[in-house]
Amino acid sequence: MKLTSKHWIGILLGIVVLAVDFIFLSGQRSFYFIIGIAILAAASPFVATAVLEAGREREKEEMFLEFARNLVGSVKAGTPISKSIIQLRDKEFGSLTPHIVKLANQISLGIPVRDALGTFSHDINNRVISKSITLIMEAEESGGKIDMILESTAKSVSEIEDVKKEQRTSMYNFIIQGYLIFFIFLVIMLIVQIKFVPSIVQTVSAAGISGVSGLGISGAKISIDSLNNIFLALILMQGFFAGLVIGKLSEGRIMSGLKHSLIMAAVSYLITTGIKIII
Repeated sequence: MKLTSKHWIGILLGIVVLAVDFIFLSGQRSFYFIIGIAILAAASPFVATAVLEAGREREKEEMFLEFARNLVGSVKAGTPISKSIIQLRDKEFGSLTPHIVKLANQISLGIPVRDALGTFSHDINNRVISKSITLIMEAEESGGKIDMILESTAKSVSEIEDVKKEQRTSMYNFIIQGYLIFFIFLVIMLIVQIKFVPSIVQTVSAAGISGVSGLGISGAKISIDSLNNIFLALILMQGFFAGLVIGKLSEGRIMSGLKHSLIMAAVSYLITTGIKIII
């Protein structure tokens, strides 16, 4: 991912908020809450970019399908593929429009169709479109029935899009369920922290137990903050890995779950630390 001015602004904003927090709010009840705000400010541009990129990739595939269908109709009418592409130069194909204009201009200048399509594929940098362009290039070079290849390519892209839409629709309920389960888990953990941890600490301290082995808690008495930190770590771990699972099952890639992981971890951190300020 290429860093842009928006990413740097987010990073600088996060650093400024973090610096202000350490300088003016160190030791205050809102200290950890502001740390979460700083991290969220720095990470938000990256998450927004990932979401927008995914949307642009889907839009590219949909527009390429429209382009392929127009190309099929023109070639079937008897127009050579090179002239068909040039004729489509003035049509609107969303984010693909500048790439199609460039493709048509290259062909108009005498650049071979194969080379122009190769540049087109490289510029778009989309796996589905690249595979389709490869088929068209091979058909154009071999002198086969280009109209049939184009029609087959358009049908293939259409089927891929249909499968992806069905997958997104079928997994939408799963994503909602994943978030609901996580936030139910969060509420339960918060209730335990607020209602039961103080009672447990009071009971254990009254019994004279000096610490809990294996949890890093020791000393004259068990600290409520130490137990709360353990609960917070568990919540963050649960949010992070739950997000990865949601991304893998809904979009087929673990990396796609990073946005869900960040949302879950950020919201749970802000809620957990925010409640400490209120209570």
